[in-house]
Amino acid sequence: MKDANKRLEYNKSRQKINNESMINNTASKVGILKFTGVAALALGSVALATQNAQALSPLAIVNGITASGGVGVSKNILYGDEPDQDLDIYYPKPLAQAMKAQSAINDGAINDSYPMVVFVHGGSWESGNKEQYAFVGQSLAQAGYVTAVINYRKAPEHVYPDYVKDTAQAIAWSINNAPSLHADPKRLAVIGHSAGAFNAVAAVANEDFLAPYGIKPKDITAVVGIAGPYSYDFRKFDSATAFAADATPDDVMPDRQIKGEQPPYLLLTAEKDKVVYATNTIKMTKALQEAGVTVENGEIKGASHATSIGAMAPPLRWVNDVRAQVLTYLDKMLK
Repeated sequence: MKDANKRLEYNKSRQKINNESMINNTASKVGILKFTGVAALALGSVALATQNAQALSPLAIVNGITASGGVGVSKNILYGDEPDQDLDIYYPKPLAQAMKAQSAINDGAINDSYPMVVFVHGGSWESGNKEQYAFVGQSLAQAGYVTAVINYRKAPEHVYPDYVKDTAQAIAWSINNAPSLHADPKRLAVIGHSAGAFNAVAAVANEDFLAPYGIKPKDITAVVGIAGPYSYDFRKFDSATAFAADATPDDVMPDRQIKGEQPPYLLLTAEKDKVVYATNTIKMTKALQEAGVTVENGEIKGASHATSIGAMAPPLRWVNDVRAQVLTYLDKMLK
């Protein structure tokens, strides 16, 4: 396993995803501050001093209030040979206990096979890492899903299609290794948020990304995109650094790259999203439907861009219903 210092560290704001209706970065920072307040409120404890709260990122607070629920985790598993090509696996509590017992006696088979989810985080293709989204892995594992939370290579050092290729490679790794994880490769969904939703949708929608691994889009049971920027002119915004200088939207946007027989999709928007607007999902939905793909849509009432993923943490389920919408869909498709 590669040394931890092989991975690039990105500490920039994760609120830089842009689209054609995007507002400026100041409003994005306001949104993240509001999210910090919501998460801190959920702590319900005066033990968290104001000065300490100010030093914590919103994601750190969410992880801090999310109990593991007894789930197991295997960290820093390599799915490729490049920096940031690694992932963490979260196991549902019954499976984690069975694996522990099996290890203790060094014998005995685990007969249960669980559905699996691959989660791809956001961060404007420049920031974020799997550790920051541990709460998503814990949340999905608590709901009965073996969950891979992945890293991928980031801009500006790596531009499209590198991070989409990484996502496809991680999906392929998950399918090929599912049996050893006590998961069912025929019951596997891919979920992404924000830039991660772009990655997840792009990696599956265009069969060319999975083809090198002998996998077809239809081998994926379902795809869930949350607040993804699937259709915008990146050249007008800061996120241009995540794309080649000579690239155009027609070259890279997932709504213009649909190829191959597709699985069903669930595309969610956040009602109060001021970072990635619903026009992206509208255009992606239309493109998929025109290609004959089954698509469901949903709106996360009251959600901002940040809380559309933050409320996946069980302690924050009262903030909005993103977790309920995602799990309802996954249960229908995978269980």
